[in-house]
Amino acid sequence: MLELLAITNDRFPVKELALSIIEMQESIDYIHIREKSKSVQELYLLLQLLRREKVRVEKIVVHDRLDLALLNGIPNVHLPGHGLPVYQVKKRFPELRIGRSVHSFHEAKSAEQEGADYVLFGHVFDTKCKAGMPGRGLDEFSKIKKALDIPAYAIGGITLCKLDLVRRANAAGAAVMSGIFDSEDPVESALEYSIKAKAHVDISISQAK
Repeated sequence: MLELLAITNDRFPVKELALSIIEMQESIDYIHIREKSKSVQELYLLLQLLRREKVRVEKIVVHDRLDLALLNGIPNVHLPGHGLPVYQVKKRFPELRIGRSVHSFHEAKSAEQEGADYVLFGHVFDTKCKAGMPGRGLDEFSKIKKALDIPAYAIGGITLCKLDLVRRANAAGAAVMSGIFDSEDPVESALEYSIKAKAHVDISISQAK
């Protein structure tokens, strides 16, 4: 069974995004708030709306903004590759669950050694978000997964029909942005991904292309 991480795409106004997250919360394991263009005030409002509507804080992951996570009682912080040092954050706030974005075997091992609780590796498949950059593939992901003692999540170009390939690579979970938030109905798409992630349906590689 794969965990499902829904990653926001920085395209919706705060209140509209909050409503979608509130409605999809039962379908997902984590909602990763990655809103790079929004102001601190907007991000604070978003987190306050989610808290007010009783979205479980254990499901919320704040991207990069350690300060906002602490201020809002959010226990999960995801650090980008160029972000704060994992070991410094873990030393000061050992109670937080800290993830790190990685793009290579070396980065993954370094993140683990620094105390990261999980890594997010990608992009595993070709994706329009990384146009012109080939996916790093599941072979590389599997190599990383086998070498780590912490969970490894896959991200990048993970469509519904590719979820089982990610599962067979022994990923802890799949992180999905475009497949959910670029769709006409993000809430319905989150449900479809959830059903597929929790079921075990064996497919061939040819079907996933």
